[in-house]
Amino acid sequence: MAFGIGTNTQKADSGIIKGKQREIACQCWFTSKGKITPLMLKVQDEDGEIRTVHKIQVLSQEEKMYAGVSSLEFDCIITILEQQINVHLIYYKEENRWVLVSYW
Repeated sequence: MAFGIGTNTQKADSGIIKGKQREIACQCWFTSKGKITPLMLKVQDEDGEIRTVHKIQVLSQEEKMYAGVSSLEFDCIITILEQQINVHLIYYKEENRWVLVSYW
């Protein structure tokens, strides 16, 4: 009898997403190989105003699983209201949905 310790570790779950999640609209570029690059996003702020962010610097990109759902997580620096903020943009592939995770 084998227990299979160490099997399927390439698809390990990343746990719970920490930080404040906001639904966003994201314009992105898909290469012919399927690589995604976020170009612009729109997010609603606490006052209900929709902010457009054109300055997105992607620092890294990683495939992750959250609660068994496949996603791409982008570690980014965005410029909003002339402030640079570190955020994570998460693209849920199966749902075709984007969220912005911030720590502010």
